[in-house]
Amino acid sequence: MSDAVIDTDVVSLLFKRDTRAEAYEQHLAGRRLVVSFMTVAELEAWALIRNWGEPRKARMREHLRNFVTYPFELPLCRKWAAVTAAARANGRPIGCADAWIAATALLHEIPLITHNRNDFSSVSGLEVISEAP
Repeated sequence: MSDAVIDTDVVSLLFKRDTRAEAYEQHLAGRRLVVSFMTVAELEAWALIRNWGEPRKARMREHLRNFVTYPFELPLCRKWAAVTAAARANGRPIGCADAWIAATALLHEIPLITHNRNDFSSVSGLEVISEAP
């Protein structure tokens, strides 16, 4: 079974049962689904910003049990720094959260499945799988 890092946007599409998630089923099947700790943090922030009630937060946390969360570690911090510096150097800065997610995929040498391909276009060596137009 191969692994893949699932970007926050795809996790969200799956959680909301958005019809766009259907396009990713072929890429998710048979894989161990991984999220960065950053995805968990983003989803927790969204819940607070949007004033979700406890039942919806509980459903979101239950949904996250479908994924293995890769935690913070020193090699990941170094990879994040390299991704961030390289993107800045080539004139295409990457957002902080996206850099953590990209660094997770790069460090573990696994593809990233995202619906926001352009967010990661400046990351050299990253295998991106996307069904976004």
